[in-house]
Amino acid sequence: MNAPATVAGVDLPLDQQPARELPARPEALRMKLGETALVVVDMQNAYASPGGYLDLAGFDVSSTGPVIANIKRACAAARAAGIPVIFFQNGWDPAYVEAGGPGSPNWHKSNALKTMRKRPELEGKLLAKGGWDYQLVDELKPEPGDIVVPKIRYSGFFNSSFDSVLRSRGIRNLVFTGIATNVCVESTLRDGFHLEYFGVVLADATHQAGPEFAQRAALFNIETFFGWVSSVDDFCTTFAPVGHTS
Repeated sequence: MNAPATVAGVDLPLDQQPARELPARPEALRMKLGETALVVVDMQNAYASPGGYLDLAGFDVSSTGPVIANIKRACAAARAAGIPVIFFQNGWDPAYVEAGGPGSPNWHKSNALKTMRKRPELEGKLLAKGGWDYQLVDELKPEPGDIVVPKIRYSGFFNSSFDSVLRSRGIRNLVFTGIATNVCVESTLRDGFHLEYFGVVLADATHQAGPEFAQRAALFNIETFFGWVSSVDDFCTTFAPVGHTS
């Protein structure tokens, strides 16, 4: 049961409100509003839209629609609760200097870079900053007060401002949504674990790159070794204004 967020009819500041209990696997997690952020990972045309990088590289993006809708619900609930919403955008400069050359493992393993090498007509179109592929999907545009953090590798902590953004706001709890569960979501959550952040994935607001078993495996890894797994319904209910439900 969540404790009241008001005293004598006056709303408490977020950092003074009592912790709320989010149902999760393997156990519920107590989280304070003022120490929590909702993280939206790479919800770009590249990863969620037909004609984007994942689609062109042969990955199935046909079932991303419900994920987009669930992320939109989670964002609305977070904003209503005063929880920061942080968007990641993954990609590189149009010349792909940030992607690294043959001396970087990223040059060899990035499916976007490999796809462009196989199909030269796509050169400069996949995950290039300023292009359609790099843009966030229309349904999930940031709103005033939201934060956008560019990143150049799978983990959002690598060579980005993410850790500084979190620490300067006293954030300890990261609630993850987005694509791909088994790549950038899991990579960022793992790095957060090693930096003493509590990571929770909203399973129905994420989508894998690859077969469905990759989603199950990523969620198993997270709940067993690195964090917790919950749902959009539970997130919205837990952080609804006191006296209301989502």
